[in-house]
Amino acid sequence: MKKTGWLLVLASMLLFLSGCFSVNEPVTAESEGIWNSFFVYPLSRLIILIAGWVSSYGWAIIVVTVLFRIVLLPLMVKQTKSMKAMQQLQPEMQKLRQKYSAKDKNTQMQLNTEMQKLFSEHKVNPFAGCLPLLVQMPIFLAIYHAIMRTPNFQGESFAWFVLNNPDPYFILPVLACILTFIQQKMMMVQDNPQMKILLYAMPIMILVVGIFLPAAVILYWVVGNIFMIMQTYFITGPNAGKRGLEATVETAAASKAKGNQGSQRKNNKNKPNKKKKKPKKKRK
Repeated sequence: MKKTGWLLVLASMLLFLSGCFSVNEPVTAESEGIWNSFFVYPLSRLIILIAGWVSSYGWAIIVVTVLFRIVLLPLMVKQTKSMKAMQQLQPEMQKLRQKYSAKDKNTQMQLNTEMQKLFSEHKVNPFAGCLPLLVQMPIFLAIYHAIMRTPNFQGESFAWFVLNNPDPYFILPVLACILTFIQQKMMMVQDNPQMKILLYAMPIMILVVGIFLPAAVILYWVVGNIFMIMQTYFITGPNAGKRGLEATVETAAASKAKGNQGSQRKNNKNKPNKKKKKPKKKRK
């Protein structure tokens, strides 16, 4: 529950902070502050530069989204593999919970210790899923400010919507909600009540927020989710093992089994060989 709570608090805090900055003040090279100088203005210039090449601000946002996803790809791959490994560790984790089911402090401390040993043995980080979200949220907020505070975006149309206005038909928010649910479902850890709460809470939050945010921001989220769904499928899909991306758990389990076999052979070798004496033939 703590993990889910922190994620929801983080998302709410970032949405709250988006209203603390002046979104009506145009961002320029003279804008002061770390947020403006290193996040909003460079992102604004990047979108304008790409828009000059592709002759469309909507396509420019799509290109920027794909570029960000490619840059974050190593981090996302690590997250996806960690989540898959956590799924495969669920039976072992459940055994530990049953073994240390008592609610007293000492038993719970022992449970935490054994859990950490299990994660360490299989080289799994249970908090790896939080890091990509921590990285994505500031980018999401910076995209919002770049669109709202760059005069070039004002009144620019793409498909059926105006970039700096909310989607009038709510198509993008609904798409963002559905894609977020699919992406969360693909990465959900089995039998984990915290992740099940997040599975439904996150899409609903995206839907509600997406109704009021500029369509360009939701376009960024939709394209990013499509990229993530494809990435997750190719890493954890039915043929993932054939592509040499076996989960960490299987690799660790194989190494442990191999080590046990080696120890057993060594012990057998050290045991003295006692030859059975052949029975003597009776003389006639």
